[in-house]
Amino acid sequence: MSAVIPTYARADLAFVRGEGAYLETAEGEKYLDFGAGVAVVSLGHCHPALVAALTEQAGKLWHTSNLYHIPGQERLADRLADVTFADQVFFANSGAEAMECAIKMARKYHATNGNGERYRIITFEGAFHGRTLATIAAGGQSKHLEGFGPAVDGFDQVPLNDLDAVRAAITDETAAIAIEPLLGEGGILTVPWKFIRDLRTLADEHGILLIFDEVQTGIGRTGKLFAHEWSGVTPDIMGVAKGIGGGFPVGACLATKEAAVGLTAGTHGSTFGGNPLAMAVGNAVLDVVLAPGFLDHVSDMGTKLKQKLAGICDTYPTVIETIRGEGLMLGLRCKVPSQKLIDALFEERLLTVPAGDNVVRMLPPLTVEPEHVDLACERLETACGRVSSSAKEQTGV
Repeated sequence: MSAVIPTYARADLAFVRGEGAYLETAEGEKYLDFGAGVAVVSLGHCHPALVAALTEQAGKLWHTSNLYHIPGQERLADRLADVTFADQVFFANSGAEAMECAIKMARKYHATNGNGERYRIITFEGAFHGRTLATIAAGGQSKHLEGFGPAVDGFDQVPLNDLDAVRAAITDETAAIAIEPLLGEGGILTVPWKFIRDLRTLADEHGILLIFDEVQTGIGRTGKLFAHEWSGVTPDIMGVAKGIGGGFPVGACLATKEAAVGLTAGTHGSTFGGNPLAMAVGNAVLDVVLAPGFLDHVSDMGTKLKQKLAGICDTYPTVIETIRGEGLMLGLRCKVPSQKLIDALFEERLLTVPAGDNVVRMLPPLTVEPEHVDLACERLETACGRVSSSAKEQTGV
């Protein structure tokens, strides 16, 4: 028996190598990866540019700590600021750390401006912001909170897409509103762009901050560099991770200079955050994602995949109810238990990811090509046929 603590329900499978959209076992079995490590392997497995950047940096320097300047960190921060709303960036190692920083930053902003009583953050039902004590409290889901004692105070949850509920939740203690522009773990739940714009207006009216969690939606996943760009408004603070490292642990909290005013020397930190290895990879990811035509490719592949999925949904309406999402962040809302479809896809050697609300997520690498989309949909049709037949046998219909 493994000594690894069993906090994951792992498939009985291990991969030893990967290339592009494929993973391979020690026995040479190849699987088409439409999970991408839960939207992490943004440029596919072992992308040559990332391998080269990591290998080159590994031969020079791994770690110095943030007691010293890290040139790659300053370069990546400057580049992120140049292409976003942000003026400043704090680097961490994960999405949870990025969002933890965002929470602390929002509280510290008000305290620095003489309003220390403003510490509460409005969040939304179905949200997922990480696994730390603060971020599970922000997410508010009982399955994540159970058994860990009293939830961290300071979070007020309201129904998604209900502006009146948000307005009613704002008090003299409210510091910020935090939202995923497209809910990932919650089931690829769409947030109308008008609602995002209305939140921006509401935040400005009440002098509170707007935080976007773009851990899963960022770095091109929806066809824009960041999903909030579809709405036409910007946040004050934004958490980023997953795709920015292309498989290497990188997290970042982006902010305007005004929002970050309270984070001065000694107020926050990370031993490994922004280390030379991570920054070499992060810069290499940006080189690829910001290249002309890359995001157009993501949009094109997202449209192709969504159209083909819609056709399969029409063919197997007893298996798939609807298609959700944007770009290459798509979800299949199932009429059968979603795990049945995931298992059937696994037998077809197509890897997908579960989500809340009985959804199967399809999160292929952003470098996915038309032939990968075609093959994935062929395997999905076969899997749907098997699940449909099994359901008919069980019901006798």
